[in-house]
Amino acid sequence: MLKMSNLFVRTLREDPADAEVNSHKLLVRGGYVRRVAPGIYTWLPLGLKVLRKVENIVREEMDAAGAQEMLFPALLPREPYEATNRWEEYGPNLFRLKDRRENDYLLAPTHEEMFTVAVKDMYSSYKDLPVTLYQIQTKYRDEARPRAGIIRTREFIMKDAYSFDLEDEGLAASYENMRQAYQKVFARLGLPVAICSATSGAMGGSRSEEFLFPCAIGEDTFVRSPGGYAANTEAVTTPPVPEQDYSGVAEPTQVATPNAKTIEDLVGVLNEVAPREDRAWEAGDTLKNVVVVLTHPDGERELVVIGVPGDREVDLKRVEANVSPAEVELATPEDLAKHPELVAGYIGPRVIGPNSPARTVDEDGAVSGSVRYLLDPHVAKGSAWITGADEFEAHLVNMVYGRDFKADGMIEAAEVRAGDEAPDGSGPLSIERGIEVGHIFQLGRKYAKALDLKVLDQNGKAQVVTMGSYGIGVSRVMASLAELNCDEKGLVWPTHIAPAQVHVLATGKGDEVFEAAERIAAEIEAAGFEAIVDDRRKVSAGVKFADFELLGMPYGVVVGRGLKDGIVEVRDRREVTSTEVSVDEAVATVLDLLK
Repeated sequence: MLKMSNLFVRTLREDPADAEVNSHKLLVRGGYVRRVAPGIYTWLPLGLKVLRKVENIVREEMDAAGAQEMLFPALLPREPYEATNRWEEYGPNLFRLKDRRENDYLLAPTHEEMFTVAVKDMYSSYKDLPVTLYQIQTKYRDEARPRAGIIRTREFIMKDAYSFDLEDEGLAASYENMRQAYQKVFARLGLPVAICSATSGAMGGSRSEEFLFPCAIGEDTFVRSPGGYAANTEAVTTPPVPEQDYSGVAEPTQVATPNAKTIEDLVGVLNEVAPREDRAWEAGDTLKNVVVVLTHPDGERELVVIGVPGDREVDLKRVEANVSPAEVELATPEDLAKHPELVAGYIGPRVIGPNSPARTVDEDGAVSGSVRYLLDPHVAKGSAWITGADEFEAHLVNMVYGRDFKADGMIEAAEVRAGDEAPDGSGPLSIERGIEVGHIFQLGRKYAKALDLKVLDQNGKAQVVTMGSYGIGVSRVMASLAELNCDEKGLVWPTHIAPAQVHVLATGKGDEVFEAAERIAAEIEAAGFEAIVDDRRKVSAGVKFADFELLGMPYGVVVGRGLKDGIVEVRDRREVTSTEVSVDEAVATVLDLLK
């Protein structure tokens, strides 16, 4: 039985100064977690109880799906990660360190390499496969901006599983098995999720899906259609735009555009100085060329120009998903100064990409002399645009893609907007935010090839194994459950993950009140449930009630002044209701509620 008199907890009445979201505020105020450093938290007894219950649900469903649990160290040698290129590709998010002998180590962000090496060491035949292995382990990522308490941290708890199959058909079956297991996990947790198509990013592989908890404070943006399409915005593809007939489009004309510092200004100027007969110029008629910098894993900075319709913004997350493992940021004035041909605000296609007269291609096919130029798929072949003229306060009209300029390629870069058509034709997209609580990948043979994981097939021939990867952010799941289950007074835990199902409050002064409270709590525990009793002698009833509401146990039993008449109060924390019952009926009443 938990007793507030000796429980290692200290509740707070004020929100932490750095807390922005409900889960962060309430988990700290309720004494579930305590901040040690930015993005690093201590799990206090109440928090650890909830965390372990979440873990056990995950563990039970993994076991039921045939996966086997093991545990790797978090401190790992450099060599396996160097073999897969992730020692460099992971970039600054990877914690790197040296031991006293100057050997390189890392704190693992994920364990693909270790699982692969373990299977390589122990298995050699197709008869050993398929196998799915998992662990629940502490992970480390040097997040640049830890936020929202335990939602985005530098140290976190994660369940990662890996399947190993001989053939692609086996991988597909293992992937589907894990997908169904995840659905069961989140159903048991009572956490609604949207299963969204996603990009694989630095993980590599082919098919990838995220499990997102729809939540306004989520960092991920995803889309849904009435017909059932769902995807992270980074993974949304633009439906094909038909090639346009430009036979009636006049040759490009340069127009002076003074004081046109924004797209809105430009459209206004053109409608004054170069109006057209059929309709007014609009933002969507302009081709906005945005300069970004790709920072590759080896530290090289590459300037790239991306063209998008002027009525849309460039979504840097979408760009980064398509150029991973490079990182993406907007070019700085210092970056542009190294390329005088790029006139800020007036960049046109004539001096970039394959259109640049300075571009050269050597005998090995290496391109140099001009910045790469990529277009968003909204820019259709044959479409006419207003573009910069590469001169201050000047633009070109009637620039046709395919006639007057070309690009080095296409890239999904433009922001996805509500009302855009779903790629599968299932209707207009709505946009929501969510917290990523799970992610599954068909990794394929990337890691197995890099680490030489092969087994002998039915014909005695060595064959590279194919892999799947399946992660659940256990600590992030707990934060999501806190976001979902709270009100203005505190947490409201679901029965199956609460630290205790019943909170018994002794709110009187006589010994009989405290004895009755402990007796009720003991009987609840004897019935197979968990109870916490507030037996603090010198704490007011008001403080005890406030702690009951803050800590969030599903049900409360108040033993106080009514005891002299044989009456106690049973409270339902979620429904915010209370019922007076006889003290002899209190346990039976609570047990009925817990059924």
